[in-house]
Amino acid sequence: MAVSNLQLTDFRCFKGVSVDPDPEGLTVFKGPNGTGKTSLLEAIAWLATQKSFRSSSREAMIRDGADRAIAMAHIVSRTTTSTLGGEIPTSGSSRTRLNGRTARNRADVAGVLRVSVFSPDDLRLVQGGPADRRDFLDEVLINQMPRMESLVAEVDRVLRQRASLLRQAGWHKVADLDSTLDVWDARLASAGEALVEAREALAQHMVPLVSETYSRLSGAPNVVGLRYRRSWDGELASVLASRREDDLRRQSTGAGPHRDEVEVLLDGRPARTHASQGEQRCMAMALRLAAHSVASAAGEEPPVLLLDDVLSELDYSRAHALMHSLPPGQVMLTSAVDPPKDLPEATVVDVTGIDLGRSRGLL
Repeated sequence: MAVSNLQLTDFRCFKGVSVDPDPEGLTVFKGPNGTGKTSLLEAIAWLATQKSFRSSSREAMIRDGADRAIAMAHIVSRTTTSTLGGEIPTSGSSRTRLNGRTARNRADVAGVLRVSVFSPDDLRLVQGGPADRRDFLDEVLINQMPRMESLVAEVDRVLRQRASLLRQAGWHKVADLDSTLDVWDARLASAGEALVEAREALAQHMVPLVSETYSRLSGAPNVVGLRYRRSWDGELASVLASRREDDLRRQSTGAGPHRDEVEVLLDGRPARTHASQGEQRCMAMALRLAAHSVASAAGEEPPVLLLDDVLSELDYSRAHALMHSLPPGQVMLTSAVDPPKDLPEATVVDVTGIDLGRSRGLL
């Protein structure tokens, strides 16, 4: 799958723009900071996931003074050509349409457009807290199997409902508290254990992929590990029942998939505390490329690989190794600096030369 044309209206800094990435290879969006390079990748990723990898604020994606942002991509595959469009209004719900029909969720567009994204914020996969790494595994699971989105959403929904009930119980007497908690605990145990088992299997599967990619980028034969640690022992339902009084006192759920840890290890030691800054950046890239490999193996065609500002995040040798080991399929890369002189053949788009007043009919 590949994006052959992207059109934006009132998206971030763009009043109107149309670009034609290379559908079969590497496209480099080049330009100074603030010219909209990342916004092009963000729009493609938003169409695929209905989420921004830059900001949780929907309003940030709408150009100042506009009442909505619109993105549209023409997507080609080996057998089909599709049109995917999205509208982000300042008020009301966003909407996405695939070939003129409403796309309700990520699974609806997965067969047409999937993406793998690396951004400078991905350093948090190594340096950040457990939530960053849990979210990463969930994202990879969804990209590998779009139906997993409903399981992740179910766990989140149950945790929020249970937390709300625990808080209510702390302020006043709740009728049938124990029986109501029994219901939520059963749902959390069922969905939570299913999600954690999927996370554990994925982490184990990714270890050789991350290790191989890290060694290729770093040029060193380091051993990389991913260690998943549950926040409970035994059956989750029994643990929730035994800790209910503690949960009521603290007004929060103390055990479950939202409390688990995922450790990234380099030669057996936590990369978060024992790896250098350069090693951590290389590790973050290795994690993303391994995730891309997992998603590529799960479908007939690899996702579109989006690399934001990657050349400034890696030193020359690691950037050189990355550029010469890009996976098959469409790759789009942004850069404020000149790419390596021996860069593989690429289509280079100077973002400063894009006509901001040009756009075609959308949606």
